Amino acid sequence: MSHELPETLYLDAVLHPHRSLPPKGFLAVMIGVGAVSFCAGLAFLLMGAWPVFGFFGLDVALIYWAFRMNYRAGRMIEHVRLTDQVLDIRRVHPSGKVESWQLEPAWAQARMVTTARGRSLRLRSRERWVELGRFMTEDERESFATAFAAAQHRRRDGMVAAAKLGG
Repeated sequence: MSHELPETLYLDAVLHPHRSLPPKGFLAVMIGVGAVSFCAGLAFLLMGAWPVFGFFGLDVALIYWAFRMNYRAGRMIEHVRLTDQVLDIRRVHPSGKVESWQLEPAWAQARMVTTARGRSLRLRSRERWVELGRFMTEDERESFATAFAAAQHRRRDGMVAAAKLGG
């Protein structure tokens, strides 16, 4: 009979982009932009500059498209789980594509690294690393790195305590 202990979960974080404009706000913005563009376009139409009216409609369409692409990008999810046995990272892209990594938790570290794009957050274990939270602010990435370090300390303390009980 096996007396294997259940795996302990030290960190279970779901990271996702923050979107401050709810759907009702988006609708209000689009109605406002559409109304202003229609009125301005109508003024040009009445002055005889009818082609300008179409450009105002094009502006509304482009603003709508930009917001839709922004909301689509907001569906990105990164799930980070740290247990006794594994550091599991899953990234679900807006398209549904899933990337996953399993790293050795004993060597895992969260590091802020300076790159050409600025400071980024990387989870590293031995020679493997995964960049996380590109959509997060630098403060949010630093906060996650601190939370990960605390979880890693709890994991190491738990492993030491379990070893003392077992031996």
